[in-house]
Amino acid sequence: MQEKSCGAIVYRKFHGNIELLVVKHAKGEHWSFPKGHTETGETEIETAVREIREETGIDVIVDNTFRETVNYMPKKNFEKQVVYFLAKAQNFDFNPQASEISEIKWIEISRSHDILTYDNDKQIVNRAKKIIQKNSF
Repeated sequence: MQEKSCGAIVYRKFHGNIELLVVKHAKGEHWSFPKGHTETGETEIETAVREIREETGIDVIVDNTFRETVNYMPKKNFEKQVVYFLAKAQNFDFNPQASEISEIKWIEISRSHDILTYDNDKQIVNRAKKIIQKNSF
């Protein structure tokens, strides 16, 4: 069985620093990025934008030149694929979706390795960091 989710590394520039939006998922209590399941007829980017808005209340502009995929098996005979994009936040005040997200915070990109739970996410930040610094603002 296979499942697909899409999300993004959401960033902003705040007081001269680059910050990332990280969420603590209610299921599993791990720190990662906003993401969710694709719905019929949606593109990957449409899923990412919708899920970020639903889970956090943040509207984003997606950079579709950055696309990273993570595959893993959370259970036996069950593969999950997560597609991450890079997205610039259009508003900064978040509102967590209580059923999905237990906590949200903006963190400096340099602190992301201390906060993020999974190595895959940390590696994606390393790749995204170069693009954010080059393209943003």
